[in-house]
Amino acid sequence: MKDLHTFGWYAARISPHLPAQVFQPVPARLWGGLAYLLVSLAGILTIGLLDLHPGLNLLIALVLGLSFAGKCFLGHEILHGTVVRRPWLRDFLGAIAFFPMSTGPGLWRKWHNVTHHVHTQHDVNDPDAWSTLEQLMKRPLLSHMYRLPRFVRSTGYFSFLTINFSFVATRNFFVNLKNFEAKKRPLLWMQFLIPWGTWIGLLFMVGLEKWIFAYLIPALIANFILSAYIATNHNLNPLTAVNDPLANSLSVRVPKWVDVLHFNFSYHAEHHLFPGISPKYYPLVKEHILKMWPERYHSMSFGKAMLALWKTPRIYKTHEDLVDPIPGNLYPTIGYGLDTEHPEQVSYRAADVEAGRVEKKANAEV
Repeated sequence: MKDLHTFGWYAARISPHLPAQVFQPVPARLWGGLAYLLVSLAGILTIGLLDLHPGLNLLIALVLGLSFAGKCFLGHEILHGTVVRRPWLRDFLGAIAFFPMSTGPGLWRKWHNVTHHVHTQHDVNDPDAWSTLEQLMKRPLLSHMYRLPRFVRSTGYFSFLTINFSFVATRNFFVNLKNFEAKKRPLLWMQFLIPWGTWIGLLFMVGLEKWIFAYLIPALIANFILSAYIATNHNLNPLTAVNDPLANSLSVRVPKWVDVLHFNFSYHAEHHLFPGISPKYYPLVKEHILKMWPERYHSMSFGKAMLALWKTPRIYKTHEDLVDPIPGNLYPTIGYGLDTEHPEQVSYRAADVEAGRVEKKANAEV
């Protein structure tokens, strides 16, 4: 895929074919959020007030984790303005939805809506893009991790997904705080501290054992679900100088009932084309993409996308190639050789390891 187009270029060509109602907010989506909220409150209260068998608590923790993730998917939708339009109500509902992940609406809209969506898969400006080899060379500690066997690294990467969302959200809070006007920072601090204070307060109220089931395990589960989607959405795609959603975003295929539970979050290329319309209509957007640019649209089953993540490194040698730095092997990205139907057959080509050393030396001299 050599010629790239902006998301606006695609949207301008699809929009005339979409009915007017797709551009209106869909407040009925809040019923799903209410269901998740009631389940979450009931689960936390049940664990906190009753002395149940650990096995039953673990089962409730699993349901809580699924509910936490579901609320965040809806929160993502709310903060894009596709559920309600009034700013104060949008932020209030978004804050409730992201409460389990202690992520405030002000931070999310800056980090995700303004920065990630505008600079998707840009090697410098996208906060969610993985590092290039050049960037890795400037981080000695991280560079040493790539000396570990790939199996160990893949295991560590998948394990890290259980805390990734919370970790990145916290890091982005402190990175972005200085970019807000001074008068807005107290509200951002409130949005950050109130959720964390609530969950830490819950620890003292119910004790460590119950807190592990009521919050810690559910948070780990929600982190993994959210981060697995985020990783499959972009981390197998190339870096792009032009923000082309059909090149830098991947839609994953999941069972219909999962799409219902996750508010159609799997339609991610569609979302980057039209972040301002409800995911309820993304199947319709997909139909038009397949009519107009079938050769550009990339989709993969969720399971196969996770397998491809396991088998490939997360460092970019070029915009189109991932690299395993120590052996120097190059792995193609989607659109440049990665087979979306058979990712288990991930192929690589040997690269000149010495070239990497020469490049590192040249960078050091500069």
